[in-house]
Amino acid sequence: MSRRLGPRFLDTRPLRGSRPFRDLWIGTSAAQFGGQAATVAVLAQVWELTRSPVGTGAIGLATGVPMVLFGLIGGTVADAFDRRTVVRATTTGQLLAAAGLCVQALAENRSVPVLLALVAVGASCGALGAPARRTFPVRLLPDDQVAAGLALTSVSFQAAMLTGPAAAGLVIAHWGYAGAYAVQAAAVAVSALALLRLPAMPPAGAGTGDGRPRPERGGWRIVLRRPTLWGSMATDLSATLLAMPVALFPLVNEVRYGGHPQTLGLFLSAVAVGGITAGLLSGTVTRRRRAGLVQLSAAVVWSLALAGFGLTGPLWAALGCLAVAGAADTVSVVTRGALVQREAPDAYRGRVSSVEHVIGVAGPELGNLRGGLLASATSASVSLVLGGLSAALAIGAVWALNPPLRGYRTPSGSAAAEPHAPAGGGAAPAAEQVH
Repeated sequence: MSRRLGPRFLDTRPLRGSRPFRDLWIGTSAAQFGGQAATVAVLAQVWELTRSPVGTGAIGLATGVPMVLFGLIGGTVADAFDRRTVVRATTTGQLLAAAGLCVQALAENRSVPVLLALVAVGASCGALGAPARRTFPVRLLPDDQVAAGLALTSVSFQAAMLTGPAAAGLVIAHWGYAGAYAVQAAAVAVSALALLRLPAMPPAGAGTGDGRPRPERGGWRIVLRRPTLWGSMATDLSATLLAMPVALFPLVNEVRYGGHPQTLGLFLSAVAVGGITAGLLSGTVTRRRRAGLVQLSAAVVWSLALAGFGLTGPLWAALGCLAVAGAADTVSVVTRGALVQREAPDAYRGRVSSVEHVIGVAGPELGNLRGGLLASATSASVSLVLGGLSAALAIGAVWALNPPLRGYRTPSGSAAAEPHAPAGGGAAPAAEQVH
């Protein structure tokens, strides 16, 4: 019985078998927890200083613009320099930004631009290192454990979403904003220390005869040339751009459930609970080789669950739909991340990761904007139902038009990815790079 049930639960082989990945996971988990704590502190401090939703909305501008801009730059940097060095440097920048936030809180800063400038610096550093960091699991783990490693990271992120804001509230109540920023600084310091034992990870093809770092050309075009890559990213963009629900939570709460803040919190918690549950049971999907089919199916489930959320009345049914959506989102994110990292040749992996990063940042934000605009013209229910059904149809179109993604199978071997395999000019079939 245990042999049959074991593979259904969280696959911990990456933690047990790879010390570098274990160090990375611990550091990443700490940074995620600290980031959630800092998010609450920034939101509360800006609100205290401005008492205006425009002020709190400016936080999104201070984080979103640097994340897109420096995320794109970070892809080229990750394909030109040793990726471990890039992440070490950007993590140091995040640590300095967190320390700056702590200092300004201790100094009782009353300037919102100063506060947002520090937030933007931290976001810029994080975005600059994000594409390089995304390439780590495929370099540190055997090929058949990459998805399991991403599932472990997803579980730690969902756990941080549940515990980080609550912990921040307690810390702020006792030690003020400086205490919450100190928690973030300590967490980023742990993340920086965890990077010390990682091996060097120079990208393939980055060197030139004259010693100058120069990534191979064609990094951006490779996404469009490989159906598995553009199809996977199009699936994610369809799901977030057309069906993202978070901006509609306050309106749904007001119209259906009396606007109680406890209910609004339950919406977010339900998504996180679904994500954690899916992560804990992720062995069911991370061992499946039909990664493209799994991602497409999970994205459809996400879309239909959110359409169901738009139709439901009882609170228990609404929370159930959100939990299903959160679970499907985790499955989709894990399988997409593993597929993209496997399919991208190492010489281009940083730039491919930057495209994935930008889609992951811009898609949800634009999706929330779309949902809010449509709801203002119609209703929250109409926006949710039309968005969910439109996303399901768009994903169905990718399913129908992209046989390589639909039929994609992960490699059956357990050998780690070869970091210096020839890239073949970027136009070779994906199978030549991973099988």
